[in-house]
Amino acid sequence: MPTSVNVAVVYYSSTGTVATIAQAIAKDAESAGAEVRLRRAAELAPQAAIDSNPAWAANAKATEHIPEVSPDDMVWADAVILGTPTRYGNVTAQLKQFLDTLGGLWQAGQLADKVYSGFTSTSTAHGGQESTLLALYNTVHHFGGILVAPGYTDPSKFVDGNPYGTSHVAGQGDIPVGEETLTAARVQAERVVKFTRAIKAGLAAEN
Repeated sequence: MPTSVNVAVVYYSSTGTVATIAQAIAKDAESAGAEVRLRRAAELAPQAAIDSNPAWAANAKATEHIPEVSPDDMVWADAVILGTPTRYGNVTAQLKQFLDTLGGLWQAGQLADKVYSGFTSTSTAHGGQESTLLALYNTVHHFGGILVAPGYTDPSKFVDGNPYGTSHVAGQGDIPVGEETLTAARVQAERVVKFTRAIKAGLAAEN
């Protein structure tokens, strides 16, 4: 019987692009045999700001049924796939605030030896995809996590071209997530589940 794998897909999304990718990754990880929790980071922006952007307001409404992430989700997970749109080449404040609340778990060693991976979206092709994921992965190093990026491990990765993680160019929110991004999401999810299962089985055998 295959080793069980718990995957938490934790994301922040304002206008919905990253939410769409998160849902695809969650579904793909489940199809690969993992138990999955899809969780969103709590919103920090005032309601007036959300209401001023129809796409933002629509996404907030459409995803309100998705539970907000808690530290317990991180403890439960064998692998965590983190998603954030870029903010000036960096991680959104909403996701960063959640990560910043995990100091107690970090000090207790409860975030180490898990698999981590990430995904993002930008307005333009050179709008911060690589720098956002690399900034996100700095946290993984501090956790003592095991980074599993997609790399160029599948022919499709030479099409989407991003070895750091699934990414999407969304324009001003007018470029929907398409097959190229969904394929990247599947490749990444399957790779995370594969290596999480192998690592977990290996650690269990050692013990």
